[in-house]
Amino acid sequence: MATDVQHHHPAPTPESARGHQSVPSNSTATTVIGSFVPFKLEGNDTTTPPSAVDTDTDDANLPEPRQLLERIPTVLQPSIPWRKRLMHFTFAWYTVTLSTSGVSLVLAITPHRFRGLSTIGLVIFLLDLLFFLVITTSITLRFVLYKSTFRRAFTRPHEALFVPTFFLSIAAILCNVAEYARIFLFNGDISYGVPSDGNDNDDPRASLTSFATFLCVAFWFFSGLTFLASVIQYHLLFTVKAERRLSLTTITPAWVLPIFPVMLIGTLAGSFSRTQAPSSAISMICAGLAAQGLGLLVSFFFFSSYLSRLMAFGLPAQRAGMFIAVGPPSFTGAAVISMASDIPRVFAQLDPARVAVLIGGMGPESMETSLAAAGCKLGAIWLGVFLWGLGFWFFISAVAGCVAGMQDKRFHLSWWSLVFPNVGFTIASIKIGAGLGSEGVLWMGSGMTVALVLAWAFIGYRCVRAVVKREIVWPGHDEDS
Repeated sequence: MATDVQHHHPAPTPESARGHQSVPSNSTATTVIGSFVPFKLEGNDTTTPPSAVDTDTDDANLPEPRQLLERIPTVLQPSIPWRKRLMHFTFAWYTVTLSTSGVSLVLAITPHRFRGLSTIGLVIFLLDLLFFLVITTSITLRFVLYKSTFRRAFTRPHEALFVPTFFLSIAAILCNVAEYARIFLFNGDISYGVPSDGNDNDDPRASLTSFATFLCVAFWFFSGLTFLASVIQYHLLFTVKAERRLSLTTITPAWVLPIFPVMLIGTLAGSFSRTQAPSSAISMICAGLAAQGLGLLVSFFFFSSYLSRLMAFGLPAQRAGMFIAVGPPSFTGAAVISMASDIPRVFAQLDPARVAVLIGGMGPESMETSLAAAGCKLGAIWLGVFLWGLGFWFFISAVAGCVAGMQDKRFHLSWWSLVFPNVGFTIASIKIGAGLGSEGVLWMGSGMTVALVLAWAFIGYRCVRAVVKREIVWPGHDEDS
């Protein structure tokens, strides 16, 4: 793990920038390590290398660990106990659970289905819960064993930007809970006032009411927590030491991640409002719409600087992260359509006087109410189409960037950006296709679902391989460096 020294150390020489090419082909592991590393490590030595020492020094006389270690292939470096590797287990690992939850969510709503598809999605969701437990336990152990890493995780920008993936994972899990409860517990319908059929000895309405109460509490708690977290995290990034601050020359779409959980408040509102009484549902939808607007507009502010960076300084080294830009417009379009789809039900069940206020003084007659609800739903679909175009442009740009080649071809956890932002793009496509009654768009959504599953499986394999091959969870190779 690199320390602050990297911000004061001179830039690496052309020789060191060549990475693995600087290792002579006829050198043994011992010779190579002895040539480049200023400390001795035997094959079975468990001494902590300087890059893994729990220190926060700015001593300019120390060597730059990351530059030294990256010049040596990790397979030639002495093994480090898992306890030491755990120091480099960062918040970026939550991109694994976020992507896995996203895949299971898309499988729950994809339009063209076959028997057993919902069960497959449920299995992936249960697997995601296991991943979430393992990752949370590992990060907790990291903070317990290396106490100083807790502060660093929130003040070192490269890792701090991934802290919100924890909240994003929780939001995705909650969405999956709502969808798979609808499929397996409530016979495909969790709308308020329409409980599933049950035995005479059971009370399905009571079961649905309890479930709706849980979702309501979870929604408002998540909304308050993520709004506060976004303010605090951006404040920390604004006030870190000058030498640690991010530079506009290296801006990427990952800079929007602290506001990303706020955007998913709208996604939760669109999923949960159907379970709520009309008065509670309209409050939830209004809060979701406000949060969605906040997240989208803040993202746009960052995207203007991001596009300027691309024009002036070219594509980033880790091209997979470019897909993060697909998320904000896509999730916003999908959330707005989902929230508006519940408006006809809310207006039909809400007090007529309250409806008259909401629709701007129109009479409470049923005809006018239904027209207002239909107009709201239609406007949301057009807004979704409007934002879908922006998401599609960012998607094609990211594809072109990856096809053009990546300067850094090693596996990074940012590769999961190929999955979770495109979950929003896929859901938006499905919602738009359903709203417009377009079979072609629906088939495109199904095709993207297949592509997401394949990408998730491939990146999952590369992630496991990277851990085994010491490409990640290794000194100088993670977001904490």
